Amino acid sequence: MTRAEKDQVVSRLTTELENNSNFYLADVSGMNMVKTSKLRKSCYDKSVTLTVTKNTLLKRAMENCEKDYSELYEVLVGNTAIMFCESASEPAKVITKFRKKDDKPQVKAAFLEESVYIGDENLKMLSSIKSKDELIGEVIGLLQSPAKNVISALQSGGQILSGIVKTLGERQE
Repeated sequence: MTRAEKDQVVSRLTTELENNSNFYLADVSGMNMVKTSKLRKSCYDKSVTLTVTKNTLLKRAMENCEKDYSELYEVLVGNTAIMFCESASEPAKVITKFRKKDDKPQVKAAFLEESVYIGDENLKMLSSIKSKDELIGEVIGLLQSPAKNVISALQSGGQILSGIVKTLGERQE
């Protein structure tokens, strides 16, 4: 790889890092071409971009960014794949599903909205993170719940009152 090609890769990675607030670093060592292709397909289906890159070029791209990625430098050893995503939990879900058949890929680290998670032991927790849309839906549901309860109580109360009035009206004196 020529110096110009390396500079181009670093520039592309720098742009990706600046434009994405969520990404995972995964260990894909030992995966053959067939498994890697299946992983890429799984990622593509979930709108996750997977790129295998040289650690030195990735580190240079991280150093070029305004954000502080220094905590991630220690995991930049061996084969590294970087997974960019909109939803913080999608790569973890892809990895979890993929690992039902194999022990790779392993999560080296995740950078999610300024938070750093290092190690594969965080995979289960990372896959359970809710997306922004899911959280908004829950909040709306919680806000609607009291109003629905009041309306339901008023409606059932009206039925009870009409039943009492009907019974009293039908009652013989």
